[in-house]
Amino acid sequence: DLFRASAHLLLAGGKRLRPAVVILSADAVRKGSSDDLLPAALALELTHNFTLIHDDIMDGDVARRGVPTVHMVWDEPTAILAGDVLYAKAFEFICLSDAGDSAKIRATKMLARTCAEICEGQSMDMAFEKRADVSELDYLEMVSKKTGVLYGASAAIGGILAGATPVQADALYQFGLNSGVAFQIQDDLIDLLASTAKSGKDRASDIREGKQTLIAIKAREKGLDLAPYRKDLSGEEIEDLIARLEAAGIIDEIRAIAVEKAVVAKKALTILPDSEEKRLLTEIADYFIDRGN
Repeated sequence: DLFRASAHLLLAGGKRLRPAVVILSADAVRKGSSDDLLPAALALELTHNFTLIHDDIMDGDVARRGVPTVHMVWDEPTAILAGDVLYAKAFEFICLSDAGDSAKIRATKMLARTCAEICEGQSMDMAFEKRADVSELDYLEMVSKKTGVLYGASAAIGGILAGATPVQADALYQFGLNSGVAFQIQDDLIDLLASTAKSGKDRASDIREGKQTLIAIKAREKGLDLAPYRKDLSGEEIEDLIARLEAAGIIDEIRAIAVEKAVVAKKALTILPDSEEKRLLTEIADYFIDRGN
């Protein structure tokens, strides 16, 4: 049961973007190197899924990737353990990569630091729900840790294990970090704008839970009160809220910030030689801000 619970979200699908970034980053540094690094790519996907299982428990979400969340199928204690199993396995898989010991130590250290930063980001996210003064900078720091750093680690670990120089590894990290922030900003928009059937998640759950996303922050700055929407919302109420946000220019402002982060991400890749993998990485950054539109 424990391992079935651990595999539940993995088998439910997902975009596999983080392992794709590991593989492409490795091949952008040294063509063909990713063949030896598939365990590391898997390690980043396992890490991501560990965070999803625990996030769903904390947020009380009932759906993920179009299926019931782990704690809904089993129970909360089993879901906690299932996440812990994935967390532990991620470090085992990094060590199974066919790379030099020094590179694997650097990669393992980066993954450990990244996991701690993800926990910091989640803690900030929860703390923000009790505050009414969260700024745009506060939000960007939080999503950098909650989402950006795992994409940063995905890119940098792929590069490190493929033999990247420190400068190349840092550039890959900056690519992943900034594209990850853009991804999260777009994810916040999808939470509100996309149907449950399309997103696989509870629609408008961020609004319902009072999360301090850019939507909430910009709405507060413009005097738009979201407090009445902190409840189970009908489709009509959600559409009414979207119309009010669009009329205030909030949706366009948030999209512009996501685009800016994607541009910074792509600029970081200029240090790498031109290759098909580099082109695909830039396309991933574009996809991060285009999906759901």
